Amino acid sequence: MATWFDLTKSSDGKFRFALRNDGGTLLSSEAYEAKSSAQQGIASVQTNAALPERCERKTASDGRFYFNLKAANGQVVGTSPMFTTEAAREGAVAATQSGAAGAEVRDAS
Repeated sequence: MATWFDLTKSSDGKFRFALRNDGGTLLSSEAYEAKSSAQQGIASVQTNAALPERCERKTASDGRFYFNLKAANGQVVGTSPMFTTEAAREGAVAATQSGAAGAEVRDAS
């Protein structure tokens, strides 16, 4: 399944990225003031996604499942959407781990 990053600029002038595949969004970033910072965030995801210890699995207060991808310094570089099952979250983790490193960047900013 193809995996790619969408790099966008929102109406408030901030840059964001999302890692996507044909199944939907796998991971989204925070808002960045500078495009270069968002690009560095993408590079961090590409570097850290394949490292299992950088993936922090979480359960929200409403019982839904999600994960954070962290950089070596512990900073969150991306957060998944909420999933209704652990299996769906694990599928997104696996797709992120296998697809992020080689994912193309589609720059719509």
